Amino acid sequence: MKRNWIRKLIGGLSLTSAMFVFQACYGTPQDFGYDIFVEGKVTSKSTGLAIPGIQVVVGDNIQFDQTNEEGYFSFYTLSDANIPIHFKDIDGELNGSFVDKEIVVSDAENRVYLNVDLQEE
Repeated sequence: MKRNWIRKLIGGLSLTSAMFVFQACYGTPQDFGYDIFVEGKVTSKSTGLAIPGIQVVVGDNIQFDQTNEEGYFSFYTLSDANIPIHFKDIDGELNGSFVDKEIVVSDAENRVYLNVDLQEE
C-alpha cells in the first residue's frame, strides 16, 4: 500500500515537470486580436461637473467599467469597425438622475478618448 502511494506521488511530480518544460519551450497561448484602449470622462451637461457611478458598457457584452469619483473610466476592448458604448446611470438618485446615452466609436486606432456629457432627467 505504501509503495503504491509513493509511485503515484512520483508519477504526479513527473507529469508536473513535463508540463512545466512544455510551457517553458512553447510559452502560453497569445492573444492575437487587436485591442484598443478606451478612456474618457463623464460630466453633467448642465453643470459640467464629473459624475461618479455611471456604468460604461461595451456593446451587448458583459464587459463594463464604472466611472470613479472624478468621472473617469478606462478599459481595453476588441477592435471593431463600430463599437457601441452605452452609458447608464445605475446608482439611482445618489449622484442625480441622468438619461442613458450611446456612442458608437468608428474606425478607432489604438486609443480613444471620449468626453461624454449626460443630460439630467
